[in-house]
Amino acid sequence: MELFISFIVCFVAGIGAGLGTGFAGMSAAAAISPILITFLGMPAYEAVGIALASDVLASGVSAYTYGKNKNLDIKNGLVMMVTVLVFTTIGSFVSSLVPSTTMGNFSVFMTMMLGVKFIVKPVMTTKESMEELDARTRIIRSILGGMVIGFICGFVGAGGGMMMLLVLTTVLGYELKTAVGTSVFVMAFTAFTGAVSHFAIGGKPDLFCLVVCVLSTLLWARIAARIANKANPLTLNRMVGVILVVIGVAIFAVNLL
Repeated sequence: MELFISFIVCFVAGIGAGLGTGFAGMSAAAAISPILITFLGMPAYEAVGIALASDVLASGVSAYTYGKNKNLDIKNGLVMMVTVLVFTTIGSFVSSLVPSTTMGNFSVFMTMMLGVKFIVKPVMTTKESMEELDARTRIIRSILGGMVIGFICGFVGAGGGMMMLLVLTTVLGYELKTAVGTSVFVMAFTAFTGAVSHFAIGGKPDLFCLVVCVLSTLLWARIAARIANKANPLTLNRMVGVILVVIGVAIFAVNLL
């Protein structure tokens, strides 16, 4: 019975994580970590490690889907990725020194607010207008944004994807599909770095929960990414907004339990 409950909890966590990853480029930890901590009593550091591990394949398959549909900017994404990787490792180490109760609460409010923003004020930037920002300025902004995003991703395991989406759409002026595609591309590598750091520092995780979370997140991320790439920009903005708000509210509710 205990194993069945663990399966249900992990599978449901994967649904939320997969939809958030495929539609909005969010870190799987935004949904998985609070659910595993609350319903399975899992230590926060272990839960974040499992969530980051779930993010690796889910973000990878989502990035492939977006790339196949020409909604991925690898060149500029690589610049941000290097910075994010370095600061993800730093953030992961710092988080091991922080009490568990501090972890996982940082991004809830911002997730909901970003969701409302996409619903009320959609990102309607075109790929043509993306090119108006000169290369040097884009690189500088990518590095500065990557420093903040990487530390957040490593420290709380949540918020990295959400912050990246915010930076890509508002600071770098990406249209939404390219922003999400680039976000999941970078998150695949940052999640791998964060997961390895967590497991190296915190030890071996619960393998059953790890496998179920990884497979469930992968399945639903694949479904969401395929739907997102076929949607028109306005519809995608609304879908992303609703997903962010729902996940934010759900995390807030779970944290109250």
